[in-house]
Amino acid sequence: MVIAACGALRVIARLEPFHAMAVSALAHRLSAEGRSVIHMEFGQPSTGAPAKAVATAHRALDGDPLGYWESEALKARIAQHYREHDGVEVDPARIVLTCGASPALVMALSLVGGPGARVAFARPGYVAYRNTTRALFMEPVEVACGPAQRYQLDAAALAALDPPPDAVIIASPANPTGTIIADDELARIAALCRARAIRVIADEIYHGITFAGPTRSVLTQIPDALVVNSFSKYFSMPGWRLGWLVVPEPLIEQARARMGNLFLTPPVLSQVAGLAAFDCRDELEGHVATYARNRDLLLAALPAMGLDRIAPPDGAFYIYADVGHLTDNSLEFAMKLLRDTGVAVAPGIDFDPVHGQRCLRFSFAVATPLIEAAIARLIAWFAAQLERNAMRLNRIPL
Repeated sequence: MVIAACGALRVIARLEPFHAMAVSALAHRLSAEGRSVIHMEFGQPSTGAPAKAVATAHRALDGDPLGYWESEALKARIAQHYREHDGVEVDPARIVLTCGASPALVMALSLVGGPGARVAFARPGYVAYRNTTRALFMEPVEVACGPAQRYQLDAAALAALDPPPDAVIIASPANPTGTIIADDELARIAALCRARAIRVIADEIYHGITFAGPTRSVLTQIPDALVVNSFSKYFSMPGWRLGWLVVPEPLIEQARARMGNLFLTPPVLSQVAGLAAFDCRDELEGHVATYARNRDLLLAALPAMGLDRIAPPDGAFYIYADVGHLTDNSLEFAMKLLRDTGVAVAPGIDFDPVHGQRCLRFSFAVATPLIEAAIARLIAWFAAQLERNAMRLNRIPL
């Protein structure tokens, strides 16, 4: 995309829209009209911040001027988390507090290369990997990952890239699939990246939300990785816009320069609440137990809807399902589903520009009664779609 301005040509990065936003906009219009809408289109917990975090924030509002500030106590607490949970020592100076994971991703990408740098990641994958890379005039290298690879990057696929990319983004658990990279495969990826001087950016935003045992930070195998994390998912604080980036020691100065110039500091109120949230494990683990129940309910119900080709959700709170037997336009299909049933889901085209037209992503980060209500609506609706599809096929002459 090229535009003219002040007599000169300026190149502007062309980004694709986040189509789930359009689904959500329709969902909110229907809700305003009095329709019953169940929001399963976004990856955000329906629970609020932990009670102690909210109470601590109230006290801060009453007695703190809340100026520009970066919490050394919060950075130390995050470092303590890596030590206790992952068995790795992280100097708090390597932790840059950010306004959520999105700025952390921008900073991480800008630290591993400039315009023209090649950044690899799995397809399907989070929409912002592709669009943020393009916005920085880097080249996204999307690696097709199907059921045989459990929709995850592996060392073999990374090794096949010629020339090797400058950087790779790995996400485990991943969005939209919820799949996890096994430890032995991560070790192979780590060895390959060291051998080929490929920088690693790890998106660990869903750490803490797993259903088959804990997932360790990539720092256990790749100490110089750039690690993106956030309070939005496990800590149930998406609207507080608080995250962090772990950077290798040689990049600390440049990381801080980027944060200070581009984003200044995260909200001070959020930092105060985030520190308190680390003391709320019982409440937060209760959320994970709810996600596990919701996951089990959906996995049991989806085959009755004719949706039996899904990614195995080992973590996060998504199920990515193939609906290619019913549509070749996932956005249109998601809109129809929403209008007919009041259930909002994300179209697969956001996560896979090649095959995503045949997929939907269901987020189960809502209360269990809402999952049960959604299932009741969806079973009837998909049964009607399957019947209509069968009738259409039967009318085709042999």
